Amino acid sequence: MEINAQKRGSGLVASLVGELDQHNAEKARIMLDTMLRDITIRDLTLDLSGVTFMDSAGLGVVLGRYKTIHMRGGRVIVTGVSAAVDRIFRMSGIYTLVERR
Repeated sequence: MEINAQKRGSGLVASLVGELDQHNAEKARIMLDTMLRDITIRDLTLDLSGVTFMDSAGLGVVLGRYKTIHMRGGRVIVTGVSAAVDRIFRMSGIYTLVERR
């Protein structure tokens, strides 16, 4: 799992590349949480176009960052969602919490 991120104003855009599964979820959590220590970040955009596989552990990564951002009054946006990831997101109901673009 590789994460490339850029801060843009009060937002953070993080591009994830690789498998977001039980083997990589902890690494992704740590990397994203480290970036989100900057309390001026209100919005998080997760570019998932490089994610080749996601399971429930990956879903947990997204939900956990949602909680952090939601407590700051911000929003989480997902982009580049593949059909397989979209299916997981729809089944979980996560689109009621995060915005898809």
